[in-house]
Order: sequence, then C-alpha cells, then structure tokens
Amino acid sequence: MGRLSICVMMFLCAFAFAAKANAQSASSVRATYHFYNPAQNGWDLFRVSAFCSTWDGNQPLEWRRRYGWTAFCGPAGPRGRDACGRCLRVTNTGTGAQATVRIVDQCSNGGLDLDEGVFRQLDTDGQGYARGHLIVNYSFVNC
Repeated sequence: MGRLSICVMMFLCAFAFAAKANAQSASSVRATYHFYNPAQNGWDLFRVSAFCSTWDGNQPLEWRRRYGWTAFCGPAGPRGRDACGRCLRVTNTGTGAQATVRIVDQCSNGGLDLDEGVFRQLDTDGQGYARGHLIVNYSFVNC
C-alpha cells in the first residue's frame, strides 16, 4: 500500500470519527420539564419509574445525585438503554445558561424532558415557563 493510500485511509477514518462525534450533539432542541423531584424521592430511579432504573437504579447514591435528571428523546445520540446514565451539557440558546444533566429516562417529545429544577436553573429569564419550553443545544459529555 502506497503513502497516498495510507493518507486517504487515515483521512477517511478521521472523517468518520468526526461525523460520529457530531452526531452526539444537537442544536435548537425543544426542552420541556418533568417533576421527578429527585431529592424528595430519595434520588430513587425506581420510585419515579424512570426507564433507566432497570440498569442504573442500583448505582450508588452519589452517582444518582451528582447531576440533574433528564429524559432523553433528542434528535441526535444514542437511544433507549444506550443513552441511560450518559450525561449532556445543555445550553439555553436564549440566555447561554448551562447545566450538565444525567439521562435517567426516555420520552417522546423529540427533545429533552428536564427535571423541573434543572429547567428552572436554565430558564434565567423566565421565557421558558412563559412558553412552556426552552430551546436548547446539547452535547454528550463525560460524566
């Protein structure tokens, strides 16, 4: 195999890796809110009937309470069980407010269903409550 072929193969591999990384984020996504009330429910994924409780319900308390919770049904990224336990960096496009959240559930609204406390943290100008949703960007990040 010649040098040119090796360079082309390396370029294609880098391109494929970059494309996969880009699939791990989305812009202008609708984020609603849900009342998980994790603190009042003892950070218990079983108690709130979260989809991910099957796999993550027995994680240590520190793991379950480290980040705010969200249901994930966004346009980009893993689905179902493959999304469970992963973290997102969520940014309110209107204000720039950010939060890191852990995926504990799935939803069907095509975006995110943030715990109400996280929604409130991101809704720094009150427009999200006024509309009933925020417009956010998200990226998968390491927890």
